[in-house]
Amino acid sequence: MKKLFIATLLLLSGTFLMAQNSNCPFKYGANEEDSLKCLEQITNFNMFYKSKSYADAYEAWRYLIANCPCCWDGIYTNAQNMFNGLIKAENDSLKREHLIDTLIYSYEIRNLYFPEKFSKGYCLGFKAYNTLLYRSKSMNLDQIKEVEGWFEQSVEMEKENTQPAIWDKYFQLSESITKATKDTSVVIEAYGRATDYLDVSINNSLVKYEKQVAVIDSLYDLYNNGKIDTNYLVELCKKPAADTTRQMKLVENYRRTLAKIENAVTPYASCDVLEELYSVKLANSKDDISAVNKIVMTMAKGECLTSPVFKDALEILHRANPTRTSAYHMGNLSLRSFVTDKDNAEIDAAIRYFEEAVSLSETNEQKADANYMLAVACQTKGSYAEARNAAYAALKAKPNMGKAYILIGDLYANSVGRCSGDDIPMACQWAAADKYAKAVAVDPSCADRANAQRARLRFPSKEDLFKRGLSSGSSYHVGCWIQENTTVR
Repeated sequence: MKKLFIATLLLLSGTFLMAQNSNCPFKYGANEEDSLKCLEQITNFNMFYKSKSYADAYEAWRYLIANCPCCWDGIYTNAQNMFNGLIKAENDSLKREHLIDTLIYSYEIRNLYFPEKFSKGYCLGFKAYNTLLYRSKSMNLDQIKEVEGWFEQSVEMEKENTQPAIWDKYFQLSESITKATKDTSVVIEAYGRATDYLDVSINNSLVKYEKQVAVIDSLYDLYNNGKIDTNYLVELCKKPAADTTRQMKLVENYRRTLAKIENAVTPYASCDVLEELYSVKLANSKDDISAVNKIVMTMAKGECLTSPVFKDALEILHRANPTRTSAYHMGNLSLRSFVTDKDNAEIDAAIRYFEEAVSLSETNEQKADANYMLAVACQTKGSYAEARNAAYAALKAKPNMGKAYILIGDLYANSVGRCSGDDIPMACQWAAADKYAKAVAVDPSCADRANAQRARLRFPSKEDLFKRGLSSGSSYHVGCWIQENTTVR
């Protein structure tokens, strides 16, 4: 019997997470008999849970929580689904309330037994989530505000690690409080936290995604060079492929959550309201960079980019803690100032800021956006070759960025005067037509804009072509600064 127990224990130690803390002096029980009973109930719980026999799984779960709460993190991970099923099926109101209490209790204790798996912020967030999910109709305003406080604490503890489900419920609750109290600051503060942290969540997941894509690419290089066979390639790709799928799902969930929040906040967060709220806050918190960052992010998401409050907050933020985002916004401010005032110092500043944004970018999406705006700034200055280089850098990071090809097409189309000494007047517009066609090919969503730009092109007449011995459809090299092969039209 003892050998059987030891063998079983060794097997399970590879599957279940060991909790090493003062709350868990014993993993499975204080003695052999207790441990065998605990292992038996783990098996029962697993079997009944997987078959969705939640009532039977609950009996095993109760034993495990009472007698060996640190035996396996799965009794907490799987609790939400089990209790959701039990609560939905329970018709007795008293029993239903008891189940809700027990579900909430499971979030109150899991950090005690598995602190590395379940953080305090995570547990507090889901305590608030389930309280709101199952008891919102019976709560008064003071109780609702208490739950909102739990959400706030959770978000500030978890920051960018806050789960999409928590964001969703937290913002719903903030909106409800604003409607009940007419205090828009509640929903705007929630929105500020969301804009501050959700962009970081998205960026972190994209960074992890791209690292795993790089791993997969390196494995395919080994395969193409004959270093590994097909079976080994498939085996080695399993984990990074699963990781990329998981990270992209997180990105999609975070983006969906942020878009939902942005849509919901629109009635409350006009630029006038944000400016009034944040002008006072900025005056009192210029040294609190976290608070300043929230102001910048919230006003940027609200498209309040011409507000003096936004500009002041952004300059404070960029001086104190320059980031890709702050550099990007500074570049946009300088570009807008140049368009308005025609101050050459502003366009030079815009180029510097966008170059800084490129250098601070972490993901391909960030690099593409920053390089594209660098191309726009160079185009605005009249530095066409530099603008094309930046546009191609954007396309290297994001090959389906149709607007980058449109920008290059515009550069070529506007080069008629610059290239007037070329053999064929307006031949540069043939090259422009190629870029507009390429834009549509890689990104059909930009077809209307690309086709409109192409319709404005003017090609040499048939007489001009005849004089030079050219025919439509033949190849032609465009000189000047463009230096591209194209097709006669």
